[in-house]
Amino acid sequence: MSSTQKTTSPVDGRIYVERPLATDAQLQQSMERARTAQAKWKRVPLAERIAFVNRFIDAFVSRKEKIAEEITWQMGRPISQSPGEVRGFEERARYMVSIAAQSLADIDAGPKQGFRRFIRREPLGVVLVLAPWNYPYLTSVNSMVPAILAGNAVILKHSNQTPLCAERFAECFKEAGLPEGVFNVVPGFGHEAGEALALHMDVDAIGFTGSTRVGRKMLEYAGRSNLKRVYNELGGKSANILLDDVDFAAAVAAGVAACMRNSGQSCNAPTRLLVPADRMGEVSALARAAVAGLKVGDPKAPGTDLGPVVSKA
Repeated sequence: MSSTQKTTSPVDGRIYVERPLATDAQLQQSMERARTAQAKWKRVPLAERIAFVNRFIDAFVSRKEKIAEEITWQMGRPISQSPGEVRGFEERARYMVSIAAQSLADIDAGPKQGFRRFIRREPLGVVLVLAPWNYPYLTSVNSMVPAILAGNAVILKHSNQTPLCAERFAECFKEAGLPEGVFNVVPGFGHEAGEALALHMDVDAIGFTGSTRVGRKMLEYAGRSNLKRVYNELGGKSANILLDDVDFAAAVAAGVAACMRNSGQSCNAPTRLLVPADRMGEVSALARAAVAGLKVGDPKAPGTDLGPVVSKA
């Protein structure tokens, strides 16, 4: 296997990013660094952890133009849509920060004479985050930010198609002053690296976003190792159901837009419209008109609605 990871841009077919792959020794070092850092991080007061994460979010948002451009080059999403992921990332991250104190507070277990009873949430330890390329920031934030707020250390392995996303996270955490080892990036290659990380006995939980097939593997790996917790967000597509009391023109236009956004590469892309039989002709005409209005072209051009899919595969 090659010792480098090469990311081919779907925009023009050239190698956009090339990075050395982590060796087994480097992987083990990352695990040890995370374990050591987490032992100290869990003792940092929550208010201070929140302050670190807020600074991280600020640093991330300050790079929004660069980050949006890199998303387009790495996975082909039209530049008209890429900034929306930065906005979505900020919205989710700031919301998680806003509920951290309430969500992590002790839970009163009720009165009992002679006792003060409560349930306290303790950090798990080291959390492995395996993120996909289609929404590389929106998906990884769901596991990464809560884990760090709760006092865990994180090891992030991003998709080979979007390695710069992990690097931007690392830059922003460094700018925020996060203690070394609390957040770690491991460059790896495909499912082999994911399997090695998921089976590692120093990983206490996995946050995985991807296919149902690989999600089952994560559960299998947890059972074969230390019964680590697994948090899967798996792909699936739902129909839009339109009944007679809706505005069909607006609903069909919204459904087509949601289906085609990100070149259809979304886990929640509605690929079907279920409608009353006597409205089928009307809906078909509306859908054809909505699709005809989409501009296919260079994803770097501001007016493009549909760019390339992520790869030949």
